[in-house]
Amino acid sequence: MGSSHPLTRYRRYPITYRLVERGRSVTSAVRIGNCSGFYGDRHSAMREMLTGGDLDYLTGDYLAELTMLILGRDRAKHPERGYAKTFLTQFEECLGLAQDKKVRVVTNAGGLNPAGLADAVRAVAQRLGIPVNVAHVEGDDVLARAGELGLGTPLTANAYLGAWGIVDCLHSGADVVITGRVTDASVIVGPAAAHFGWGRTDYDALAGAVVAGHVIECGIQAAGGNYAFFTEIPDLLHPGFPLAEIHADGSSVITKHPGTGGQVSVDTVTAQLLYEISGARYANPDVTARMDSIELSADGPDRVSITGVRGEPPPPTLKVSLNSIGGFRNAMTFVLTGLDIEAKAALVQRQLEAGLTVKPAELQWTLARTDHSDADTEEAASALLHCVVRDSDPANVGRQFSSAAVELALASYPGFHVTAPPSEGQVYGVFNAGYVAATEVPHIAVHADGSRTAIEPAGDTRMLEPTDAPPLPEPLPPGPIRRAPLGSIAGARSGDKGGSANVGLWVRTEEQYRWLAHALTIDTLKELLPEAAELAVVRQLLPKLRAVNFVIDGILGQGVAYQARFDPQAKGLGEWLRSRHIDIPEGLLPA
Repeated sequence: MGSSHPLTRYRRYPITYRLVERGRSVTSAVRIGNCSGFYGDRHSAMREMLTGGDLDYLTGDYLAELTMLILGRDRAKHPERGYAKTFLTQFEECLGLAQDKKVRVVTNAGGLNPAGLADAVRAVAQRLGIPVNVAHVEGDDVLARAGELGLGTPLTANAYLGAWGIVDCLHSGADVVITGRVTDASVIVGPAAAHFGWGRTDYDALAGAVVAGHVIECGIQAAGGNYAFFTEIPDLLHPGFPLAEIHADGSSVITKHPGTGGQVSVDTVTAQLLYEISGARYANPDVTARMDSIELSADGPDRVSITGVRGEPPPPTLKVSLNSIGGFRNAMTFVLTGLDIEAKAALVQRQLEAGLTVKPAELQWTLARTDHSDADTEEAASALLHCVVRDSDPANVGRQFSSAAVELALASYPGFHVTAPPSEGQVYGVFNAGYVAATEVPHIAVHADGSRTAIEPAGDTRMLEPTDAPPLPEPLPPGPIRRAPLGSIAGARSGDKGGSANVGLWVRTEEQYRWLAHALTIDTLKELLPEAAELAVVRQLLPKLRAVNFVIDGILGQGVAYQARFDPQAKGLGEWLRSRHIDIPEGLLPA
């Protein structure tokens, strides 16, 4: 541990002294709230979290793989931008409130330009006449060195940094810490590590904070948003954002401010724990959290305790988010109504492909059989035929494509119409994940006075390896079964991981888990989700959560912006799986 390490630098100053000065104590839990789960989340959330109850820190996650592409295009046009502008308007409304309540703010809204957002925050504070100490973390942007690092020539290249730059900024007295691409959980881990004075090898405590961060970083999802059993949640009209009460040993309680809508329960927290994970080991730059060690229990109304989390050394490499311009894309949707749907689709497909003077590099047809027999409305009687084209030359997917489609209006199937007029092609993006040695990526804490601290990479690392499969539970004895939707007993949460997707399912009783672990195999998943039939799928059992997690490789093509499928972020993949019918023991089904 070198002299530039934040805890070495400040070890001669008792951390309790520094925190008591701000009215806090390290003997009690630190309360860390969230006010954003994505760029575009509820604008009023920052004010609601500051006025709704006590907090020590307020965090916000504004970044996603697609967001980095959006910010990259923004920066290409306006080099002074590249950050989440909505954070600035939220902060302008709430700066005085945060300072009055002594709530410190940590956010990754800096995106591709954390220094620029830090300057903008200072300008807002100066205009309002409110003194504020603003620091930022940089070094994640490795675009200038992408070729040297073997990452090609992307539009954006950002390594996922950890929490120790945030810790250093907070120790320097920062009221606001702006970061670029840190891991989603790091904005929560940093405040907890600073508050309790954790060291780099306090792996269990750090892993506990990573898990708490993973639960709250997606905002309302922890309080009943996007929840499989949503009909059980009271007052989803305006649900509250979550907060984590993190203790010195890394254990935590997930809750929300009193009187807010939604619900925090063992099930809502379980759902979020399964979101966008790849298996039992959840790697972060500071620690690898063991998701198979998590124990959940109710701790009163809207309170869920997370204990038992174990941590291991982090991997020696950092993931790098790479976004590139893939080319140009266009689409046309034909409405097919009534009888002979398949024949109508075949006719217009032959006609359009024959009429194109230049065939695009990619031409993809998808027929969505949304039609119903003997339907009582025209819409219910109609199917949708989607044609998507992609090419590096915009001319090949522009008007020559969309006009050729519309020219068929009086010459094709009966009832011909489309959902949009002819249009030019639009740029689309491609996402890839790269990996570089952590020692190759600078991690810099920049304080309010301009001084800079280089954060050393982890000294103790361990290659990420698959965990041993836990033993299967004892199967249920044979008995009567009934064909029913899987969602009759199982909840699900799904999401994108680059070109892959994960879908995690959980059940509420041990008997249901005994059935689920045996019944929902990889082969069964592929039968239920035909889109996955030819793809590589990995399954992981998580007995303590009564859950099974699947990662489906390549189902999203080249990432969200590529739009390879109807649901490009796989947000509804879990709900599709829950709707599929499977033989379930009758004793497990609701009465």
